[in-house]
Amino acid sequence: MLFEKFLNGLNEKQQEAVTATEGYIRVIAGAGSGKTKTLVNRYAYLVEALGISPKNILCVTFTNKAAAEMRKRVKSLLGNSNDGSLICTYHGFCVKVLREDIHHINYPKNFMILDEDDQKDILTEVYGELGLTIKFMKFDDVLKVISLFKRSYGYVELLTNPSAKIEIPAETPLLSKVISLYLKKQRKYFALDFQDLINFVLYLYEQKPDVKLKWQNRIHYIQVDEFQDSSDKQIGLVNILSAAHKNLFVVGDPDQAIYTWRGAKPEYLVDFDKTHEPCDTIIMNENYRSTPEILNLGNSIIKNNKIRIDKDLFTHNNSGLDVIHYHGKNESEEIKYISETINNLVEHEQVKYSDFAIVYRANYNSRFIEQGFMRAEIPYTMFSGFKFFQRAEIKDCIAYLKMILYADDLSLLRTINNPKRSFGKTKINWLKQKAENDSLSYYETLIKYREEPSFKKTKIKQFIDTIEKYRRSYSNLTISELLRGILDDSGYDEEIRLSGDQERIDNISELLSSIITLEAEYGEKLELDDYLQQIALFSDNDRDVNKNSVKLMTIHTAKGLEFPYVFLVSFNDGILPSYRSLDKGNESGLEEERRLAYVAITRAMKAFYMTESEGLTNYGKRKIPSRFIFEIKQNLFNRVGVLEQELIEEAMEAFRQSNNDEKFINKNKFNIDEKIIHPIFGEGIIKEINETDNQYIIYFSEKDITRPLSMDFKGLAKI
Repeated sequence: MLFEKFLNGLNEKQQEAVTATEGYIRVIAGAGSGKTKTLVNRYAYLVEALGISPKNILCVTFTNKAAAEMRKRVKSLLGNSNDGSLICTYHGFCVKVLREDIHHINYPKNFMILDEDDQKDILTEVYGELGLTIKFMKFDDVLKVISLFKRSYGYVELLTNPSAKIEIPAETPLLSKVISLYLKKQRKYFALDFQDLINFVLYLYEQKPDVKLKWQNRIHYIQVDEFQDSSDKQIGLVNILSAAHKNLFVVGDPDQAIYTWRGAKPEYLVDFDKTHEPCDTIIMNENYRSTPEILNLGNSIIKNNKIRIDKDLFTHNNSGLDVIHYHGKNESEEIKYISETINNLVEHEQVKYSDFAIVYRANYNSRFIEQGFMRAEIPYTMFSGFKFFQRAEIKDCIAYLKMILYADDLSLLRTINNPKRSFGKTKINWLKQKAENDSLSYYETLIKYREEPSFKKTKIKQFIDTIEKYRRSYSNLTISELLRGILDDSGYDEEIRLSGDQERIDNISELLSSIITLEAEYGEKLELDDYLQQIALFSDNDRDVNKNSVKLMTIHTAKGLEFPYVFLVSFNDGILPSYRSLDKGNESGLEEERRLAYVAITRAMKAFYMTESEGLTNYGKRKIPSRFIFEIKQNLFNRVGVLEQELIEEAMEAFRQSNNDEKFINKNKFNIDEKIIHPIFGEGIIKEINETDNQYIIYFSEKDITRPLSMDFKGLAKI
């Protein structure tokens, strides 16, 4: 049959998902269950078997990298005739809508997209004009306040109405001035940040029902990946778009919902069948990535969560290495064990350093790992360090490209004296004042006053000539040719090379190489506005690092990736789970931390190691093993290192005192035949109660032994 090729190699549940095309469909796809292949084949099935045009199918992915990978796979199935333009992220889709229809709300189609550094550049201007220093408030904190303000999209009217008076109430009059001036500058530059993109679309649809209807009629089928990580506004958007045809296919896993701090809620997926009726649910729980040992460990932890859809991952993969829990007396012992294990496997098992990933709860946990790897001469790559597109030389290159397309104020401020052109702070302030008086952009003002006597000793004429040369000719050049020309004619390339900073030189070479690769993949000419749009929406997690080195990253960064060997380090209470999640009544926070542990475990293909050590936390408290370790059946891992009974009892007492965790509330009043769990012996059953000797006689099935235990022992918990 015509569509058989889209079902070949799929299991029964995957085939069911591919052929489920009409109505509301919820797919619960466990880690490593072939989710991407299923999504790709379903998309191809819609096009080939049903005859649906790709222009009528919206496929939302969580990252640009995932979207690019899906477009690549779709093209391999359907050929180059499919442009895959509606396979994109939420932000990418919103940009498409706004480029087409934002003029309906009095905003130009060639708006700029602000990344975090651009936002901080605007704040630098704001602080300068208000005479403030960073002592007033850090930029990150101001951006958080602005983000809170933008949670309601009613502010959009202030940015789209030039005559609207912007006065934003805040905690203090000065903070109000900062936010108000920031928004005024956004309006002046016609610039939108990531949060604005979806807010503007929702506002557009609310204000212009005909535009909303146009998009509803255009989008007949929607499929959303990683639905559990969608925010309320993102879900609101897909609900609006699917309202006409009611064909909404969502894929996700509540057990991997780790972005509640960004507004996502696992309940959106858990309760999808109640909010979208009638709904069919398909559970894909066959794992193709990991060994049974790894999956059993993950299942054992995650089943303790309440907000989830019950499923156990299983696999037909062969058994592999035992899971290891390593306990050290200090961080030095912990990193020594990790380093020796890695070097051992590399030396004797023909394993590469790039087969290993070290994952941790927060970036600060990497310090002792980096120091230890340097001592052991183990090559490593940080995935959560300084981001490539935030490096100064890369921001400079992008600013020059933006000058050609937009000639905007922010890009001018970054490029006008870079390289040095004798145009310092005094002249820039003069330029700003003239621009304000004449109601012109900074670049328009610069051209108007280019013959100003005070400019004679500067190189501003050469700067303007370079920009104008490429503003006239850029449409006839590839982006790589354009960037090379600008860097050469502006003197920037010469300055970088004369500096002798090889890292900066290499970074610019990598940028040019990435542009050339993108141009080749694009098939047709890559336009400058399309490229700048992609760069603005790009995250560092979308980059590929193929060096033969151990990968160091947070668990959040690791999501969606897989590695043969994974070490979860600093697996201590107060770290994972975090102290914040241990506050009484914060059960949802604790569940999110448990999901983080689950995500870490399910990254591993061949072997998983969980390591922790004693010592003091950053808060000066004694470090104890994570409570999640004690939730795991003891026969599911081997312990390396001696875990003292005193530390176990101290840990159990700490667990009881925090968060009212019922699993660890042990009043030592058990009945005969009651099932319990012991931190070392595992699951057991009370066989006798000896009141005289103050003992329980317990049979431990996992060890097949019977032991007398003191009723005062605090390490027992009910099952």
